[in-house]
Amino acid sequence: MMNTAPDPYPVGTPGTSWGDEERAEWLSQQSRQRSYESEVLSVIERLKSNFDVEEYGCLEYGSDRFPLMAIRSRDWNDDLPVVLITGGVHGYETSGVHGALQFVEQYAADYVDRVNLLVAPCVSPWAYERIHRWNANAVDPNRSFHNNSPAEESAALLRLVAPIRDRVLLHMDLHETTDTDETEFRPALAARDGKPFEPGDIPDGFYLVDDSESPRPEFQQAIIEAVERVTHIAPADDKGEIFGSAVASRGVIQYPLKKLGLCASVTNARYRTTTEVYPDSPRATPEQCNAAQVAAVCAGIGYALVNR
Repeated sequence: MMNTAPDPYPVGTPGTSWGDEERAEWLSQQSRQRSYESEVLSVIERLKSNFDVEEYGCLEYGSDRFPLMAIRSRDWNDDLPVVLITGGVHGYETSGVHGALQFVEQYAADYVDRVNLLVAPCVSPWAYERIHRWNANAVDPNRSFHNNSPAEESAALLRLVAPIRDRVLLHMDLHETTDTDETEFRPALAARDGKPFEPGDIPDGFYLVDDSESPRPEFQQAIIEAVERVTHIAPADDKGEIFGSAVASRGVIQYPLKKLGLCASVTNARYRTTTEVYPDSPRATPEQCNAAQVAAVCAGIGYALVNR
């Protein structure tokens, strides 16, 4: 769908990138809208009876402190392949967080003795609470997965996966594309960087982002086919694109993951993908969005295990 963005963006001067004053003004406008503790940490707490849970870092923004939590298979076996699942890299992308947790609660037990699971369900808890894309420093964690990262959210995850980055078979990074990408987040990005905002289209439906440097088209299509049983797949627009990128195959686009510093590049996994759920569709409920993420994860693991 097409969305009309505010013009000009209410922070900063058009054509001029933000400095400390503009970032502080932007930060003053962000407010807590939901609870990481009650909605995420409480779920992780009850998983402790069946999984190992660890704090792999801690974010401190002003007086706010957020423990970064990971869930591991209890009987970790170095002879088994590793599956990494990440959610909430963009905190506002709700089904990424709750889809990851729902998978662990409902289906992780099905993979005991077949894979080692490592799940970081909410990489950006400050942004989760504020329903935002950036962290408190107006930095996008999902462009920051590289050495000397400016985002502590990204740096902490990189440290977590460093010991296993060459042993990961599959990495599923769970995201959403929302109407607010067009009405808020992309306009904010243009304003922050002193660039003109160019309106675009938000795709109605689920899609995937493959790695253009190491594409796995059969793997991506196996996920698309599984998710289609749960929710609809985003069609290409009249330019043959989804969200401004050429469609590589049905419901799939490609980005150079490592070059862009995206989360799906943090390991050397043979199979990796970024899911993109569309929660604002009149054809999808929050329950379907979570279920789509779960279906994607299950299909991804199934394909990877058969095609190791």
